[in-house]
Formats: sequence, structure tokens, C-alpha cells
Amino acid sequence: MVGNRKITWFTILNALLLSGVAVATLYPVLYMLAVSLSDTSAVVQGKVFLFPKGFNFDAYKEVLKNDKIPRAYLNSVYYTALGTFINLLFTAVAAYPLSQRTFFGRKWFMLMIIITMFFNAGIIPTYMVVQQLGLLDTVWALVIPNAIWTMELIILKSFYENMSSQIREAALIDGASDYRILFSIVIPLSKPALASIGLFYFMGHWNSFFIPMIYLSDKEMYPLQVVLRDMLIYNAENDAGLVDRAALAPQAMKNATIVLSMIPVLLIYPFAQKYFAKGVMLGSEKG
Repeated sequence: MVGNRKITWFTILNALLLSGVAVATLYPVLYMLAVSLSDTSAVVQGKVFLFPKGFNFDAYKEVLKNDKIPRAYLNSVYYTALGTFINLLFTAVAAYPLSQRTFFGRKWFMLMIIITMFFNAGIIPTYMVVQQLGLLDTVWALVIPNAIWTMELIILKSFYENMSSQIREAALIDGASDYRILFSIVIPLSKPALASIGLFYFMGHWNSFFIPMIYLSDKEMYPLQVVLRDMLIYNAENDAGLVDRAALAPQAMKNATIVLSMIPVLLIYPFAQKYFAKGVMLGSEKG
């Protein structure tokens, strides 16, 4: 007994299961951090486990010294910020009319939208469209084709539907237009839902490497994930720009870059997490 609560077998098994999940989740992060902060000799000899051996920041200094990684980092920040903003704006605007029961053709539009979850044009036709529009090697090639994600649109539409209809009716009586209602009333009241889907949009853009690989040929425009992919797939020792001639371990360089790529997510997620619970609770309530 803990206070007035009785410890059951379910509680024990649940605690053990969640502990195992926590360990499986944290171990790779701790290992990468330890390798990135360890001496080259300890890394090469495989002596690093969960704690750094010979604590130093040489790998991080070398990563930040080379202009390839910082430039890719800034590119990722720019692409993610612009892409997430456009995603949220387009999704918020598209979900509003679809949430109104009086909207003509509402069911047919939703059917067409849902079909895109199962069928799409494919990579080659999409590439040809982007090419014909002159968007190759521009940030718009990464943003416009993915301006709205179907699942996030459905989530926000459901959230709008569960909002009190009396607010919109009162605004219409006062002479407000649908645009005024959307941007002055609906969107401000939808911050929990927007924060929830915004985090998914953010993660999608930040971790994206396949789309930039297709549409970007200028290496100066590569985001961090593409550069990181090249480091992980190809032997970093062959790239004198990424590995110091002073015999820094390629593993340390790779893991230092991965740790740096995780920083924005680790900084943003704690602030956005509280909106997940609010978004779920508010989306399940009517009125």
C-alpha cells in the first residue's frame, strides 16, 4: 500500500514495461552523447558505453568550425520555420470551411482529400510538376508540394467542429465576415490544436532528407539531414572537410552532428507538449 492506493500486479508490470521503454529510448541518446564527448583513442578502442572517456569538446569544435555543417544547420532552421508557418496557415484556412455543415459539397471535398492518403501521383509526376513550375533548387519545392498534410487537416477540422457554434453565430449577427471570424476568433481559440499539429509539421520538416535530395542539386542549399545522411552512409574519413586531420574519430564527428541536430527538437518539445493534452481534451468536448 502507498497511502490509500493499493499496488497491484498491473501497476508493477506497467512500471516495468514503461521503464524498459524509457531505457530503450534513452540509451541511444546517451551513447551518442558519450561518444561525441570522448577521446579519439577511447572511441576507436570501443571503451565508451554510457559515460564519456576523456571528456572533451573537440568533435563539436570541429563540426562548428567547418562551414558545411553550420550552413546546413541554418538551412534546416529556415526551411523548417517557413514550412511549418505555411503548413499551419494553409491547414487552418482549409479546415474552416470543411468544418461548416452548410458548406456546399463538403462531403465530396472531404472524400477527395481522404483519397490522397491512399493514392498519390508518385515521385516522377510530382517532380515533373515541380520542374515545370520552375521550383527546383528553391525553398518552395520543399514547402508548396507539402503545404497541407491530410491527417493534420482532419484533426484540425474535427477540432473546429467541436467548438461552440454560438460563437460564430454571434459574430455573424454582429456583421463579421468569415475571414474575420476565422482569423480573429477561431484561430486564437485553436492554439492547443495548432500547437499539436504544428509539432508534427515541425518534426516532418526538420527530419526530412528525401524531398531535399530530389529537388535540391545545389549543395549550398542542403539541409542538415542530407549532410548528416552523407556522413552516416559514406566513410567520413574520405571527406577532409568533415574530419580533422588531427585524427578525430569519424564516429565522434557523426555523433556530435546528430546531437546538434537534436537540440531544436529538445528545446521546442517541452513547451509544445502541454498543448497535446489540452488539444485532446478540448477536441473531445462539445461547446
